[in-house]
Amino acid sequence: MKPTLTRTPLVVLRDLLLWGLLINLLLVAPLWLRFGLDGGSRWLAWEAWLLVMLFAVAPDRSVSRALRWLITALLVAAVVLGFGDGATHQVLSRPLNLYFDINLLSASFHLLDGNLGRMAAIGIFFGTGALLVLVFLITGWALRPGRARDRVTRDVATIVGLAALVLGVLEIQNQRILPGARTPAWDTLSFQLDQLRSTHEAHRAFVAAAPATPRPATPLSALADTDVLLVFVESYGATVLELDRFRDIVIPTLERQETRLREAGLVMATGLLEAPIRGGQSWLAHATTLSGRWIDNQLWYRLLLDSYRNSLIDDFSATGHTTMAVMPAITMPWPEGRQHGWDRIYAARDLGYAGPPLNWVTMPDQFTLDRFQRTLRPNASRPLFAQIALISSHAPWTPILEVEEDWDAIGDGQIFERWRDHGDPPQVLWQDMERVRDHFAMSVEYSMHVSLEWAARFLDDDTLLILLGDHQPAAVITGHEASGAVPVHIISRNPDLVEPFRQRGFIDGLIPDYPAPAPRMSELRGWLQDDFG
Repeated sequence: MKPTLTRTPLVVLRDLLLWGLLINLLLVAPLWLRFGLDGGSRWLAWEAWLLVMLFAVAPDRSVSRALRWLITALLVAAVVLGFGDGATHQVLSRPLNLYFDINLLSASFHLLDGNLGRMAAIGIFFGTGALLVLVFLITGWALRPGRARDRVTRDVATIVGLAALVLGVLEIQNQRILPGARTPAWDTLSFQLDQLRSTHEAHRAFVAAAPATPRPATPLSALADTDVLLVFVESYGATVLELDRFRDIVIPTLERQETRLREAGLVMATGLLEAPIRGGQSWLAHATTLSGRWIDNQLWYRLLLDSYRNSLIDDFSATGHTTMAVMPAITMPWPEGRQHGWDRIYAARDLGYAGPPLNWVTMPDQFTLDRFQRTLRPNASRPLFAQIALISSHAPWTPILEVEEDWDAIGDGQIFERWRDHGDPPQVLWQDMERVRDHFAMSVEYSMHVSLEWAARFLDDDTLLILLGDHQPAAVITGHEASGAVPVHIISRNPDLVEPFRQRGFIDGLIPDYPAPAPRMSELRGWLQDDFG
């Protein structure tokens, strides 16, 4: 007869301690991503000790086993949502919202694909899935019922579990006994449920706030003979003009280009606008500017498109303009562009770029602006309203290009071949966040140098250029205290086109003042309607 191995109470209690520590670490790790280690101020999760001890004293029956896997699923979901919330805060400076952030999964895949390659992106996603399965199984094993079989272990587990229950309830009631203790699983799940409810209510309010019939498009008669170019510079936030480490790189270029523009006979005024997002989702800033409505999440964006409300595109169409979107970052079908109502859309494959891809960046800004100037603009009937979304200052900010002095040599972009595999790849650069921040500033400097040099060379007498940032970079670059403002440069050879912006507080030159708070980006459409309609 095979002998039965018995485990002493001390061994069982040791095992319960180890499982409790493991689940505790799993639950508090997302808090460290969200808030930083912060001197270890968040180190204890009451749910870990409650659940490990609860299942230790529970009888090993079918009901306990079923409940064990249900609780395991909820814990793993809380951990995944916690890490997602921490990452969203680091990148977009806001909490994760399941109601409209599910699309970030596909956006993350495409970002990895552009920077590391398709196989690496697939590997990371499958590896993450395998890790989640492993975490699920380990968590389920940690909650195996019936471990405490003798009186000593049952008594100790019961006391620890009841203490965790009482202190956890007090924590939920905002009565914190231990400064470093939290209820992270409860907090995460309840927060997401509250967000689902509140966002659903906001959804209804958003729809109700829309007029029953769209406001008619407003012809901008004062711009009837003027090309209006709305050029977004990726991640060009007011931070680059505020923080010394960025100012030292970007401001000298703006000062040199300000002189260059004046010598070329151009006038300019600069201000700030508050962008609806930070760190990513540039299309929300584009939609906010075009529609005149504050679009700060994907749900509002979808509702805007599906409502067929009019925008600046319709205003300029009513004025007699051809409308055009130049989108070098678009590499897949873009039905949203058609819903916006553009007459012509030029995505990455439509621009004829024959040079090398530069990690996520499909083509340099200098090529995009040159192709627009030499090929797209001459083939469009006048007047023209064009949105151009530049991308050279998009993460991962490597390599950093130099401006080609001979614009006539840019052609199909093969001149940029020398930048293929130049500098450190993203996986090397991103091991040093200080270098990443420097590269961010240098990439913005490149984009602004190119954009302003293009303006000095090619803007004619009947063109109004609105050159603005789409959003601040991610909080890991700027810090969480950075404002959401972006610079806006109004440039033209015709002083009458710039003067209305001066009347609204914009100042001469390319260096803005810092009003607090800056007007919202959604106000730009109304300004154009009031001043030129």
